Amino acid sequence: MNTQTLTDNIKNDALLNNIASFFDNEIYLVGGCVRDFFLGNISYDRDLIVLDEDAGKFARKLSDFFNGKYIPLDEENKIYRVVLPDKINYFDITNPVENSLENDIKRRDLTINAIAVNIKTGEIPSFCLGGIEDLNKKILREISEKNFTDDPLRLLRIFRFYSSLGFEPAENLIHIASKYSNLINKPAKERIEYELMKLFNGKYCAESLILMDKTGILEQLFPIVKELKQIPPNQHHHLDLFHHSIETVKQVQIIYENSSEEVKSHMDRTDFGGFPRITHLKLACLLHDIGKPSTWTIEENTQRHRFIKHDSEGEKLCVPILKNLCFSNKQIEYISYIIKKHMYPSAVVSAPDMSEKTMMRYLRKSEDNAIDNILIAQADRLSALGPEITGEIVNNNINALNNLMDFCIETRKNIKPLPKLLDGNEIMQILNIKPSPKLGEILDTLKEAQISGDITTKEEAVNFIKTLK
Repeated sequence: MNTQTLTDNIKNDALLNNIASFFDNEIYLVGGCVRDFFLGNISYDRDLIVLDEDAGKFARKLSDFFNGKYIPLDEENKIYRVVLPDKINYFDITNPVENSLENDIKRRDLTINAIAVNIKTGEIPSFCLGGIEDLNKKILREISEKNFTDDPLRLLRIFRFYSSLGFEPAENLIHIASKYSNLINKPAKERIEYELMKLFNGKYCAESLILMDKTGILEQLFPIVKELKQIPPNQHHHLDLFHHSIETVKQVQIIYENSSEEVKSHMDRTDFGGFPRITHLKLACLLHDIGKPSTWTIEENTQRHRFIKHDSEGEKLCVPILKNLCFSNKQIEYISYIIKKHMYPSAVVSAPDMSEKTMMRYLRKSEDNAIDNILIAQADRLSALGPEITGEIVNNNINALNNLMDFCIETRKNIKPLPKLLDGNEIMQILNIKPSPKLGEILDTLKEAQISGDITTKEEAVNFIKTLK
């Protein structure tokens, strides 16, 4: 794309055109929204720099003009937000650093994020043209090494943009990331979590993680990675454990992209953490085998590698890792569940008594995560192709998991919640027991019997719990 097309796109934006037509101020559109306009991507957040008026006053005027909501984000640095009535589009408004547009632009991280366009004239200052050139070349390049030491979070943004755009980082940028990798934990953990989720949201997430590892940043954020690298390939795995984990991330992205609309629609849901399920699933893929190093044994006679209960161990290990990075309880609950159950779908389809009842039990037990579990199981299978794993084994497993997926997609449309046949008070009265852990066990066992279809009425439930006592 040439600069004329870029400026035309900006001038044709209805919201910006309104501002340019009704306000006399000197205003520049800057940063990521310019990059998105260049790449033809939709952008709902428009960053504006106002040169000739206090940003707060201008933001209030803009809020009144659009009948929007005025939000002071940072009074000290004069950063304000105007949210439009549709609650989708918004403007972030500020004044330039040191009253200089050039100084403001040169304090940013990457050249592709350091482009300013005058919304009235379409002018692009000469000091921004390097960013246009790098956009055309699809290269990530630094503006200044110092900018990364001023705010080390920018080191992580290198890999976030590689993941989302597929742009290759310049050699010197990788040198900078390696040189200052030890600074990556200095920013607030909430900021790190957000950038990580942006990274896992990208199409080129797996490739980005490999490059992150080469700089040392991945191990700084996830020290467990060092332990994963100690587990070598074996009869079931053609890759060491670390590269198997990365390959699982890659495979789940490929599977997602080639999935049905029903699967994509489910995985695109933002149910927690502000990001889609597929984003969280890719993070779970990276961590799905972190329980293996501590459960690793080698059988003396067969030399077979064993990782007994690594799924349960991984579930426990991921919690402090994610808490340290300020993930929410709901995000941790989801990721830890996926790790614990990542082998469950393959176990279901491998059962000798595989039936519709078996699949219904899987759907009932997995509930809203049934599709997610099948995807990671398929990705895990495609990422483990050791000498003992034949093409027939892989094809049979993937086909069986596809059948399970089809069943879940079709059945979940009409499935109804299990009725509550007995509550805790009724059970205590029937069995003459008091509140205790035993009561919880009885409730769980009763639910399991309902899931299996062995109990369907209240009378059957009463008789069942009496046998438990």
